[in-house]
Amino acid sequence: MEIIVVLVIIGALALFFIATYNRLVTLRQRVKEAWADIDVQLKRRHDLIPNLVETVKGYATHESTVFQKVTEARAAAVAAGASATPEQRAQAENVLTTALRSVLRSHSRATHLAGSQ
Repeated sequence: MEIIVVLVIIGALALFFIATYNRLVTLRQRVKEAWADIDVQLKRRHDLIPNLVETVKGYATHESTVFQKVTEARAAAVAAGASATPEQRAQAENVLTTALRSVLRSHSRATHLAGSQ
């Protein structure tokens, strides 16, 4: 009778460890998929930036330093894409976001000026 109880306990522990291992593997895979989704979105964002810069250049040719900053920030963000830690990537993306805000402000001012003429 004791041997049956011991076997049941060992079987229950084995099932618990197998279920826990499978759950951890599933969670690790979800994390990898989430990072892959983030990479796809960042690549898409990086690919759309030249189009935005060209559009805004038509309105604001006098603000070349803004476009230079955006180009440099994009290059840094793309370079940080594969080899950097998540913290370094986040910092590069924050710099890019700041540069893009200045472009959008330039575009907004240019649009406002063109609309008032």
